[in-house]
Amino acid sequence: MEQSLLDVRNLHLYYATRKGVVKAVDDISLSLKRGETVAVVGESGCGKTSTARAIIRLLPRNVHLYRGSIILDGKNIMELDDERFRKDVRWKKISMVFQGAMNSLNPILKAGYQVAEPLMIHENMSKVEALKRAGEALRMVGIHESFIDRYPFELSGGMKQRVVIAMALITRPQIIILDEPTSALDVITQANIMNLLKKLKNELELSYIFITHDIALSSELADKVAVMYAGEIVEMADAETFYVKPSHPYAEKLMASVPTLRTDKQLDFIPGAPPSLIYPPPGCRFHPRCPYAFDKCMKERPTAVDLGSGHYVKCWLYA
Repeated sequence: MEQSLLDVRNLHLYYATRKGVVKAVDDISLSLKRGETVAVVGESGCGKTSTARAIIRLLPRNVHLYRGSIILDGKNIMELDDERFRKDVRWKKISMVFQGAMNSLNPILKAGYQVAEPLMIHENMSKVEALKRAGEALRMVGIHESFIDRYPFELSGGMKQRVVIAMALITRPQIIILDEPTSALDVITQANIMNLLKKLKNELELSYIFITHDIALSSELADKVAVMYAGEIVEMADAETFYVKPSHPYAEKLMASVPTLRTDKQLDFIPGAPPSLIYPPPGCRFHPRCPYAFDKCMKERPTAVDLGSGHYVKCWLYA
């Protein structure tokens, strides 16, 4: 059996706020093989981006709790101090494409310098050599190398997104976390970026953690799907299984809300709103919105049930 490139086990990330402790990532586990894509899907505010930040250790100052194990290539990188993590892991082995390319680019620095900067910081490369590599990275993502001398305001939305992808690729990491990489783009540009990501994955044997709230879009890249709800992963399955027959009631509702081209189906919706992560409901966190909820769901927090072939679901219906 192929060993996982990344194994996340019992990961917690809580934030301290004036109103209380926000349980943004609450005891989640997932694994990622070499050349594989795990799509993390769910509503806004369910903890998807916090999961990404916990893995790459880009944490705000108000962290209340940060614990668990993150095994990368057989080594628990949670045991590294911040300086060693910065030098050995962040951007060298795991990089990230942040949501909203314009927010990721410094408006007063040329695009080429921003792509080259990780090489100068992490590999002590000269500016001339780093800019040369930046030009190669831009060509790889479909932008002419002359664009290294352009400022972000001189680029279109799609070009900005490609520059940010080039920034994530420049140190040739094993894993790239994609946080809604197409959310601010029009449909045609979105399709072009997705085709680029697929091409890069196949050519460079990259592993992706693809964060999105767009279920239909996730099917373009996903080998496995992790469904997040209220800080927890409530279902994990391979893509073929999930898109045909999701098991968790929340996942069922998500899939039922996606329109299809070739079948005539009645679209569904999820009643209510996501719960507070400061005061989550007792028992199953989805029970106030779940059509199948019964007494046990309201009192006891469900544990993961193995449905076979790597398919796990947290629901008392399967216990």
